[in-house]
Amino acid sequence: MSDKISYSCHGDIAILTVQNPPVNALSQPVRQGLWDGMDRAEAEQGIRAIMIVGEGRAFFAGADITEFGKPPLKPHLPDLINRIESSPLLIVASMHGVSLGGGLEVALGCHYRIAVPTACVGLPEVHLGLLPGAGGTQRLPRLAGVIAALELMTTGRHVDAEEGHKLGIIDKIQDGDPNLNGIAYTQKLLDQNTPRRPVSDMPAPEKINWDEAFEKALKSGRGQISPAWCVRAVQASVEKPFEEGLEAERQIFYDLMQTEQRQGMIHAFFSQRAVSNLPELKGITPRPLKNIALIGGGTMGAGIATSALLSGLNVTVLEMNKHATQAAFDRIENNLSGAKKRGKIDSQQYEKIVNHSLKLVTDYGKLSDMDLVIEAVFEEMAVKKRVFEELDRICKPGTILASNTSYLDINEIAASTSRPADVLGLHFFSPAHVMKLLEVVVADATAPDVAATGFALGKTLGKISVRAGVCDGFIGNRILSTYRAAADHMILDGASPFEIDKALEEFGFAMGPFAVADLAGLDISWAVRKRKEAEGLDPRTRDACYADKLCEDGHFGQKTGKGYYDYTAGAKSRLPNPDVMPLIEAERQEKAIKPRKFGDTEIVRRYLAAMVNEAAKVVGEGIARRPLDVDMTLLFGYGFPRHWGGPLKWADIVGLEGLLRDIECYAQEDPYFWQTAPLLKRLVAEGRVFDDLNKAN
Repeated sequence: MSDKISYSCHGDIAILTVQNPPVNALSQPVRQGLWDGMDRAEAEQGIRAIMIVGEGRAFFAGADITEFGKPPLKPHLPDLINRIESSPLLIVASMHGVSLGGGLEVALGCHYRIAVPTACVGLPEVHLGLLPGAGGTQRLPRLAGVIAALELMTTGRHVDAEEGHKLGIIDKIQDGDPNLNGIAYTQKLLDQNTPRRPVSDMPAPEKINWDEAFEKALKSGRGQISPAWCVRAVQASVEKPFEEGLEAERQIFYDLMQTEQRQGMIHAFFSQRAVSNLPELKGITPRPLKNIALIGGGTMGAGIATSALLSGLNVTVLEMNKHATQAAFDRIENNLSGAKKRGKIDSQQYEKIVNHSLKLVTDYGKLSDMDLVIEAVFEEMAVKKRVFEELDRICKPGTILASNTSYLDINEIAASTSRPADVLGLHFFSPAHVMKLLEVVVADATAPDVAATGFALGKTLGKISVRAGVCDGFIGNRILSTYRAAADHMILDGASPFEIDKALEEFGFAMGPFAVADLAGLDISWAVRKRKEAEGLDPRTRDACYADKLCEDGHFGQKTGKGYYDYTAGAKSRLPNPDVMPLIEAERQEKAIKPRKFGDTEIVRRYLAAMVNEAAKVVGEGIARRPLDVDMTLLFGYGFPRHWGGPLKWADIVGLEGLLRDIECYAQEDPYFWQTAPLLKRLVAEGRVFDDLNKAN
């Protein structure tokens, strides 16, 4: 029997204890051990029941990720679960921690389920481009009903023990030790002569309008297909006998395994875990972080402060005067109230944060003892330098000085201090207490332990932290400025902002670039364009200035009620602003451009080609160390569809050779903008892909 399963007995109950730390993943030795344990229990005289329990942190966290992409090894999980369910003995699962994916499917194969109050369950396979493939789509609807089961499967969300009990997934909730709970519950079932209760023997669940549910899941998935196919698998649980339903589920699972989307989502899954794992930081101890300060309590500063406060840090916010400090407090308090309303904190935690963890000051001298100070003031180099000069004078030795700049040169900012080794960039994304991405910008002089502290802060805040080098816009905004320019070029040549947004949203983006610009504020990109114009644009640059006229008229997007879209009927109304197209048409006439039609396919191809080409330059120059750094930046900061894995994974999937050919074709129209990235050329010449570079690092 496998050493991952221990076998013991308590009277007439056999106990199978899973011992596969840290989270009891369902590896082949675990599956084999469970199978062998079932055989042993059924062969022993006097054994009437089996109780399965996990040691350590969880019941089962799901599949073993080290087996992903490899040929499946026997016993296969569906066969094991069917083996458990068909046992003549009474089978009980005692659950704690997480029971996810295959872990929940094992529990569903048991006849009864008990859980501690802190347990949670879920079927998150859609996040890998798949669906539950070990009977989950057939058993869960029989317990929870079709509607509830589909909601869990198509969103992949986790539910706590209380909700799981209400849904019928968990039979009993009991506080205490899972092992003792399970023994007592199993013994009670035996004492009451409770019969076996295989879920597969339960009546088929209710029917719904399957085609309508399929289309709804397809639409809400924004191009991702696995949620919609959950509907078809559940449909089989209603319309077919149980065994045939299992066969239908396995066929759909197999078909999804072959899709490009599954490739993209597996890439995103592993890259999300690898992105903060930097060889140069191994063995480097971060500096301690307890007290941090924010310079500026505007939207961004308040969001960063909120994120830190919710993570248990003490935060001091510096503003210019009492009026500004009150406004900053109001923003932070509003964010915290929202967190309380959503259940992220309770009333007691809220009061402690507001009354003890948060301070607002107007005197730099109050920051002298901070461990970290993050500047979040106006995006202008002279302003930021003045802030850093003052922080350099006031703060204790060892205080880390960070800038939340979106574009500006961290090396230049660091040079304005006497301690450049203590300076780095921490580029948060708005709203900072919601968005998951953090670019940790490592300047030339940044000390290794300062960089390590940036990543430690990101982990504390629950962020996806990406290392970026210094350039205009770092990773994300540099690439953004390029693909956004490609969109502007298409507009000059005949497309409309509304056509481009529609095409990209159908591709899978939550919002198109012009809707995003309205949300962020057109004044931000206007300020960047003015700065670049002041620095001097290359005469070969194809510049579109129609949006400047919107800004000059005071139209900055959602916050002013108009931008590319008209929001007078509310933020969600998003009707095309009728003033936009006349501005575009006037610029076309001024530049003697004869407009042409753009189809959705060409819009998406040009937009993504520009994104990939600039991303290849960013990787080639070392601004991003690996292609996966770019992919995670675009996934978590810029809304790239997760089911494609990121722009460079998308490029690998659709083919680099064809993409290079298209870019070279576009370069015949505009050789300056479409300068091909040397790295892209080299990969095509060598017959390699971007993902090969991830494996090399």
